[in-house]
Amino acid sequence: MKLFWVSIVISLAFSKWAAGFMEYGFNETEMALLEGYGESKVGANLLMVGLTLIGGAGAKEAVCLDGTLPGYHLHRGFGSGANSWLIQLEGGGWCNNIRTCVYRKTTRRGSSKYMEKQLVFSGILSNKAEENPDFFNWNRVKVRYCDGASFSGDSEDKAKELQFRGERIWLAAMEDLKSKGMSYAKQALLSGCSAGGVAAILHCDKFRGLMPGTTKVKCLSDAGLFLDANDVSGGRTLRNLYSGIVGLQGVKPNLPQYCTNHLDPTSCFFPQNLISSIKTPLFILNAAYDSWQIQTSLAPPAADRAGYWRDCRLNHEKCTPSQINFLQGFRNQMLNAVKQFSMSEQNGLFINSCFAHCQSERQDTWFADDSPVIGKKAIAIAVGDWYFDRTSVKIVDCPYPCDNSCHNLNFEKA
Repeated sequence: MKLFWVSIVISLAFSKWAAGFMEYGFNETEMALLEGYGESKVGANLLMVGLTLIGGAGAKEAVCLDGTLPGYHLHRGFGSGANSWLIQLEGGGWCNNIRTCVYRKTTRRGSSKYMEKQLVFSGILSNKAEENPDFFNWNRVKVRYCDGASFSGDSEDKAKELQFRGERIWLAAMEDLKSKGMSYAKQALLSGCSAGGVAAILHCDKFRGLMPGTTKVKCLSDAGLFLDANDVSGGRTLRNLYSGIVGLQGVKPNLPQYCTNHLDPTSCFFPQNLISSIKTPLFILNAAYDSWQIQTSLAPPAADRAGYWRDCRLNHEKCTPSQINFLQGFRNQMLNAVKQFSMSEQNGLFINSCFAHCQSERQDTWFADDSPVIGKKAIAIAVGDWYFDRTSVKIVDCPYPCDNSCHNLNFEKA
């Protein structure tokens, strides 16, 4: 019953997102996918965790777009997990120009004034062993996202009263958490979903560097493998967006130098150009037919003026054979992007053939009786097996429509 009501709220929130997307167009990326939100409004017996603002962040200019203090939600670990830490970097799209960033600072994605004072911790953040078998008793943290550049910018626009301080927010949050016990962590996992999944990749080696050498450190990127792909019109919708983010928010100095030494800064914001060079063990969790990328990168209304992709974009079951063929090509690009990455023994991979986005924070997709599986292995088990070195995990699903365990997103019904 609890999952039923959670699913209702998720559907309503996706409906609101889809409506905002259609109304405002692609550049209003702050109208991002739900990414685990909405659950805080429903259900009994859900773990609600309060917001902590980072008091010393202002002095370091580590502030949200509107200059307010950043924050996080921390639920303490217990028992055998008391000295283990899981850090989840929140997702929520990006802002790539003054207009979208000015709008964003009037939302929870750009100001702590509008952030929920409590969030539900579910999925990988749950404190119940039956919902989160390997990480339930760890110290679990969700770092709120209020900069619009995947915690990576460092600039400002004084005239528009915009602070682009994602990199400073990242550092201030880590320093604050270290003062609360993370300095003594025996085990640590940096994770993130969507724009937070990009952030987990960008900061993976930095996170390793912040922790003691004796700490076991790994990283998880959920729905963060945004591809530098052509849209349905042949254009480069996502590359254009990323170019705006990187230029506006002063991201270049905070990108990995091993990438910027030979590629332009925009290319170095794409995870496909980073993942094979990351030294810290990394797990890539992604849907092969990522709903966000279909909606906003591959077939956005701006690239589909005639509306040919509208029905397919909202409901994959209405895609024509030629549209499915296009999406199979996107899946092939994703598999090519992870080919070299997957050759490293330390890395992990779970790519299922679902029309989904962000599968680690939602309980129904992370670990439940009917959660998505590949070869009978649920996502939570795959991530746990990889983190604790129980077995190598490099799992790629067969192409659509072979997987009947998916929790596919249908925007038409929302």
